[in-house]
Order: sequence, then structure tokens, then C-alpha cells
Amino acid sequence: MARRRDGAPGALGDTAVAVSAPGFREALLAFGPHDGAHRVALRVMLSTVAPLLVLLAIGRIELAAFAAFGSFAALYGRNRVHLPRLVMQLTAAAVMVAAVALGALVATLPEPAWAMVLGGAAFAGLVSVISDAEDWHPPGVLFALFAFSGSASIPSVGLSDVGIAALVAACAAAFAVLVGTAGTALRVARGLPQAEALPVDRDYRLRDRHRVQLRRVGRYAASVVLAGGLAIVLGIGHPYWAMVSAVVPHAAGAVTAGIARGIHRILGTAVGVLLAAGVLALDPGDLLIVALMGAAVFGAELLIGRNYGIAMVFVTPLALLAVHLASPTPVEVLLVDRLLESIIGALVGIAVGLATARWWTRRP
Repeated sequence: MARRRDGAPGALGDTAVAVSAPGFREALLAFGPHDGAHRVALRVMLSTVAPLLVLLAIGRIELAAFAAFGSFAALYGRNRVHLPRLVMQLTAAAVMVAAVALGALVATLPEPAWAMVLGGAAFAGLVSVISDAEDWHPPGVLFALFAFSGSASIPSVGLSDVGIAALVAACAAAFAVLVGTAGTALRVARGLPQAEALPVDRDYRLRDRHRVQLRRVGRYAASVVLAGGLAIVLGIGHPYWAMVSAVVPHAAGAVTAGIARGIHRILGTAVGVLLAAGVLALDPGDLLIVALMGAAVFGAELLIGRNYGIAMVFVTPLALLAVHLASPTPVEVLLVDRLLESIIGALVGIAVGLATARWWTRRP
């Protein structure tokens, strides 16, 4: 299996199928090194908060979700420097803007739910191929799928709003790329040593890319359709949270790590929902919500590479506050939907991972 220096599976090396108790405990309880995460967290926080403040200043805070989705470009390339980071972030930015535009277009349909699920499955498969080909870090389709399905779930979107949504996402993504580039430029100007980019196992990719990409596409598509469809059938109000949670286990690589990641998603979301409930009970104003989102995104990015479950304690309030800004919903409905759909999605993702664990397994 292709592996990165930090011990995480490579972008394409997910052929492990054994689920052992010691390996599961290690994946569940591991807490990785800091590794300069504060620098990335600061970049992501600035990239997220600045566009929201602009929208708040011009009185268009209802567009906050589109700006947040565009700013996802800042999350990519922490394992790259100089031109490679710029290229990765530009690719991610283009995908996020396309996700917002396509999602907003789906939102204009009279009944967008099933179109969102089926379109999300197809979009996730496509982004999976891009992620593998570009060796995205973080790998996988989670953020792109979130941008697509979240945009498709925003109510009262008309055809005239699609262009506005794409423009807001594009501006936020462009700002995120500029912030990522500025950090590298500042280090060069100060004469500081640059972090070495992690290597990519090109030989492994050349040998096995089609087999592994097909497996990933199948897993992502099946998980999105099953989780989203189940949430719709059960009548839960935000099925895209189930869709997003369902793809989480597959980005971890090995099945054991995927199960641990799914459990992290459930437990971290449960604690994060309680935290969000306390915040929203205070009925904070828009400016305070933006400030809290900045703190949450900083905490999430500070911890996401160390322990996914703890990071979810920050990610959950961040997502809920963003939804509350874009489309205010009764707090109790918002919190219950988030928890239920995260559980449904994570369990579906784990089940699909186990059911497909030996798809095209490499033989000696």
C-alpha cells in the first residue's frame, strides 16, 4: 500500500481489508502530531471569515453558505508548497465553484431532493477521480459533495440566483487561494525554510489507478444514494448531511480506519450538537455568529489532522451556524436533523465499506 510519511494511507492505496481489534483501537484513539497546524488553521480562518464579513457589511448574509463553500479551497494543499500548492488549491477552487453552481441549479427544481441525491452520487464519483489524479490533501469528496448538496438544499433559489451563488463562491475561493499563496510568499521573503512536500507513489498510481478509482467511485456513489435516499424516505429535513457523513469512512483508506472514522463522526457530532445547542439558545446576532464560525473553523483545522472525532466537535457547530445564517431554521429541528442524519450516513458508509472490502483485492 502506498503510504504517506504521516502514516495515513496514500490517495489510492486502500486495499487493506482486515479489521483487527488492535488496529481499530489505534485508529480510534490516535492523536497525531501538531505539525504546524496553527499556520494552516489561521489561513483557513481568514479565508472563511473575511468573505462572511463582506457579506454582512453589504447586507447579503443569506449568501453565507455559498461563500463558505468557496472558501473550502483553503483546506487543500497543506502538504504542498509554492506552485504545487497553488495548483492544488486552484483545482479545488474550480471544483467548489462548479459544485455550488450545479447545486444551486438543482435547488431551482420543484422537487430537488432526489435530483440532489442522484446528482450528488454522480458528482462524488467524478470528484473522486479528480482527487486521486491530483493527489488531493485532504483526499476524497467530502467538501465538494457538501458544497453541491448544501447548495442544492437552500430553499427559495431561482434561476437568477444561480449566477450570484457561483459568483460569491468564486470570489471566496479566489480569496482563499490568494491567502494560501501569500503564506508561502511571506516565508520566502523572510528566508524561512519551506516544508517538504510529501511524495506521491507514481508507480502505484500507474499500475492500479483504474481498479482503485472504480472501487472508490462505486463506494462513494452507493453510499450517497443509500444514505440520502434513506433520509428522504424517513422524512428527515436535511438529507445532505446523511450523504456527506456516508462518504467519510471511505476517505480513511483501510476498512478499519474507515470504521473508526465513522464512529468519530457520530461521537464528535453528538458533542458538537450539544455545543451548538448552547450557542444557538443564546440567539446570537449575525456578527457574533461569524466570529464564532471563525473560532470553530480554527479549532477544526487545528485538530482535523490529529483526531477526527475531536475535530468534529468544532466542525458540527460550524456547519450548523452556517446553515442558520443562510436559512434560519427552528433550532431543535436543525440539531435533531444533524444528529440523526450523521448517524444514518456514518452507519451506511461503514456498511458499504465492509460490504465492498474485497472488491478487486490485489492478489499476490
